[in-house]
Amino acid sequence: MSLGEAVRLALREAADPGKAEVMRAYMKSPMPFLGVQAVPRRVALRKVFAAHRLATAPEWRRAVLSLWREAEYREERYAAIELSGHHFYREFQTLYTVPMYEEMIVTGAWWDLVDELATHRIGGLLAAYPDTMRPLVLEWAGDADLWKRRTAILCQNRFKARTDTALLYACIEPSLSDTDFFARKAIGWALREYAKTNPAEVIRYVKAKGISGLSRREALKNLALT
Repeated sequence: MSLGEAVRLALREAADPGKAEVMRAYMKSPMPFLGVQAVPRRVALRKVFAAHRLATAPEWRRAVLSLWREAEYREERYAAIELSGHHFYREFQTLYTVPMYEEMIVTGAWWDLVDELATHRIGGLLAAYPDTMRPLVLEWAGDADLWKRRTAILCQNRFKARTDTALLYACIEPSLSDTDFFARKAIGWALREYAKTNPAEVIRYVKAKGISGLSRREALKNLALT
């Protein structure tokens, strides 16, 4: 049995069909759910991944993309994301993975799929390969695709004091006039995360740019000034 087959079987065995429609409705997903919640999904996948180790980076990338492209249920895409970040394959997180993540971001096109890829996968590559990734992130910040722009905005969310503020602002600014909820939310979330490290700077930036509405509320959520 292949890794993909084992994943699909494990997810079906862990499914609670009674929860499937509730999960789908909450996520507003065109793809159906099996009804596997996060904890049982992770337990099931941990066992499968341990029993089906992949030897090479190309084999791993093929397995991730196969799970992603052939998914009939949303949990199978969650499994692809988990496989992409599994600790067994940490050494495979190189620039060669960028096209894989780009495909997943563009075709995933919803926050539950994109945000993990943005903050952990693309963010991890930016931290490891800043000279190469910085121009790419800037390119994505101005892309017509909303989810690439959101990824560019969010990719430094875990950086704390290592945040490149010039890059953060350069990624935010092409979306400042965007009225889309997910763009506005991303701006506020990214600023809120950086405010945990440098609140005065975030307050200054919000005032200087005249950021208002949802982005402002999110950015200043945990600060005295609202």
